[in-house]
Amino acid sequence: MGTIFVLSAPSGTGKTTICERLIKSLPNLKMSISHTTRKPRIGERDGVDYFFVDREVFETMIKNNDFVEWAEVYGNFYGTSKKVINELFQSGNDVLLDIDIQGAKNIKKTYPDSVLIFILPPSLEELEKRLKQRKEEIDTIKMRLNKVKEEISQYKIYDYLVINDDLDKAVKEILCIITAEKLKTNKVNQQIINNF
Repeated sequence: MGTIFVLSAPSGTGKTTICERLIKSLPNLKMSISHTTRKPRIGERDGVDYFFVDREVFETMIKNNDFVEWAEVYGNFYGTSKKVINELFQSGNDVLLDIDIQGAKNIKKTYPDSVLIFILPPSLEELEKRLKQRKEEIDTIKMRLNKVKEEISQYKIYDYLVINDDLDKAVKEILCIITAEKLKTNKVNQQIINNF
């Protein structure tokens, strides 16, 4: 069975870009596509970026226990489907999840061998600058910066902490984490051992 790698980070930390680079670098690492009730942003595609569903469909999926984890964030639901994870594992892949702290905790409960990685910006000042560059509204920036302090206080539930002060360096560090995790003796293919 594959390994689940969870990346969590405050908004504006570069997590999406890091995920894209990891997927390009590792052919057996596949992004799990989440379900959400939020409306698609410009350029986002259903089934590629998210599975966009209405609230009623999402609530039915909750009742049917279809999610490994789900949460309400800024008034919208987000969830990781058990079916999506199982399909990726059955194809022989490792799974990359881009989820928040609450979701990471739930993943760790269901998949104790999952690897949780928390990404931080170099400072709050740098994060604020990045959010302003994304043309976020002032109220949204303030809300996100306040949430960062709460998120940072939870870092100890994660297996690894990476500071994204340099994108290339952060990606290399996470690639090293993934490689090290795949080389753990409990994950080595039994067939290899049988060859000796």
